[in-house]
Amino acid sequence: MAAGKGAGGSARGEGGLKAKLAQLGLATDFDLVLHLPLRYEDETVLTPIDAARHGLPALVEGEVVANEVAYRPRRQLVVRVRDASGELCARFLHFYPSQAKALARGARVRLFGEVRPGFFGDEMVHPRYRVLRGAEPLPKSLTPVYPTTAGLGQAVLRKLIDEALARADLSDTLPEEVRAQVRLEPFAPSVLLLHRPPPDIHPEALEERTHPAWRRMKFDELLAQQLSLRMHYRARRAQPAPPLAPGGELAGRLVARLPFRLTGAQARAWGEIERDLAAAHPMNRLLQGDVGSGKTIVAALAAARAVERGLQAAVMAPTEILAEQHQRKFAEWLAPLGVRVAWLAGALPARERRAAIAAVAAGEVQVAIGTHALFQAKVAFARLGLAIVDEQHRFGVRQRLALREKGGGGALVPHQLMMSATPIPRTLSMSYYADLDVSVIDELPPGRKPVLTKLVAAVRRDEVVRRIRAACAAGGQAYWVCPLIEESEALELENAIATHARLAAELAGLAVGLVHGRLAPAERAAVMDAFKAGEVQLLVATTVIEVGVDVPNASLMVIEHAERFGLAQLHQLRGRVGRGEAESACILLYEQPLSEGARIRLKAIYEYSDGFRIAHEDMLLRGPGEYLGARQSGLPLLRFADLARDEDLVRAARAGAERMLDRHPQAAERHVARWLGARAALMAA
Repeated sequence: MAAGKGAGGSARGEGGLKAKLAQLGLATDFDLVLHLPLRYEDETVLTPIDAARHGLPALVEGEVVANEVAYRPRRQLVVRVRDASGELCARFLHFYPSQAKALARGARVRLFGEVRPGFFGDEMVHPRYRVLRGAEPLPKSLTPVYPTTAGLGQAVLRKLIDEALARADLSDTLPEEVRAQVRLEPFAPSVLLLHRPPPDIHPEALEERTHPAWRRMKFDELLAQQLSLRMHYRARRAQPAPPLAPGGELAGRLVARLPFRLTGAQARAWGEIERDLAAAHPMNRLLQGDVGSGKTIVAALAAARAVERGLQAAVMAPTEILAEQHQRKFAEWLAPLGVRVAWLAGALPARERRAAIAAVAAGEVQVAIGTHALFQAKVAFARLGLAIVDEQHRFGVRQRLALREKGGGGALVPHQLMMSATPIPRTLSMSYYADLDVSVIDELPPGRKPVLTKLVAAVRRDEVVRRIRAACAAGGQAYWVCPLIEESEALELENAIATHARLAAELAGLAVGLVHGRLAPAERAAVMDAFKAGEVQLLVATTVIEVGVDVPNASLMVIEHAERFGLAQLHQLRGRVGRGEAESACILLYEQPLSEGARIRLKAIYEYSDGFRIAHEDMLLRGPGEYLGARQSGLPLLRFADLARDEDLVRAARAGAERMLDRHPQAAERHVARWLGARAALMAA
């Protein structure tokens, strides 16, 4: 049904239309073909005016018996329409003179909209309308309602999509064996049904996307993602890399010097990494494990392997506090073995930074550790053999590529090890991380004790302060994490300073320190050193301590305004305690009333301690887009498949992708081109 200009109109001019379509990511016929409806409206059945029910959409047909521009209280077009059963009013608050002219008295019209009671009886506000020119048959299919943008009306979009459907080649890209294996409908009937569903189709199957036609679209989308990622995975494995086979003594000496034994999970992960490093193609592996599972020592072993084979390793972290922590750990483990470890961050004094850059370029530094400063243009490596990226989801695709491309100018590509202390849900790992090999450390070191989590309303804050005094008086230490203020980093800093002052006054006699992201590195390091040495008993901090802080004597954490934090962030913060011999607790102070989302998050963090279960709950709450972090800058997000509900299709798409690449490579290329087009190149990093 056509819409009047006041009901959404069309984009003006070819250039304007292209711009509007570009906002929706629609550039080709197949982009339009795959621009599937959000919902549908039933214009296949006429409803008598007196039978139209309030609150429900209906299609009515009648004659215009009155038409006026009224002012009650604002200017509006009021049109009265009558059929044999009754009369209703159509009101247009925004309209053009051409609409008032088209809806003149005596015109026969069809109106579609929601009926509701009005001042002058039943009415529709801004209904979609069609002026009839003689007898016109009703549509034979439901009317699709598409995602759109301001200035691009549904009528224009429907016309463009219908034209694209007529022009496009809708032949199947799936080999029959793949389609039969997953029991899928053919492509052309599926996509046509979703654009033009028959009126007798079950509406819930369309709305909930469980209809076989939707199942086909979801599988095809997941398959395109899997194919693209696996193509890039195979292309990377065809590149040359320096084989870092066992044979030196450094890694073995490092293990022998450790004051602890590797857990079974650490040993398994190191074995997987060791095999990758020995190959003549670049490793591209993700090492993931829960908070405190011991990923850093595994990364240090990989760095030692690179060094013993005469190459350099780079370790990149997203924050200076985490980079500092890595620098200390790597230096503690590797420096006694004769390995030179350097720290390189933007906040270093200019002279020290220049000296570090020169030493890295000369090959005198064997392990360089830093923040994003590592991949700046002026930083060059003499012979980079391994790039380690911690908390990899916080870096964009191009940032990780920039570090990997610093291989010393030779033809060999460095190996890459990415780490994440934020466990990745299984279905997310199977889909968005299909271009990586994954190692999981799913075992905590011996002696790590579970952290008791308590939910405490903010009105009991004084009790919490007294508990901190008692814990510190008994020789313990504690963290107090200030609330996250997303709107303003300045406000967050101001809040941390105010909280520090208040707690210092309330806990007179205790040494209360403060760390935040704006502190100069030397000041922050001094405070952290004092906290580790036990000279500071309570550390007030922003979320800069979320990762990379290890103080075994700290056994109590308070997170203020815990309802403002994300689930993964709460789990990361809680992981800062429970690292020593003492029983540890994390107190979540919250303000009432809680929103529904905050209530669900706090309930989950209270009930679960396993990071992988928390990761799954977090993905259900936030969706994969937010969970992926900066990685999404290189990966088109799924539009149709739901990772929580469609895990069976994710598995089937993984298997189907490998089968197609092995047996039907041309069909695989065609499928990726259909679904991703130029976006497939974004998955290469």
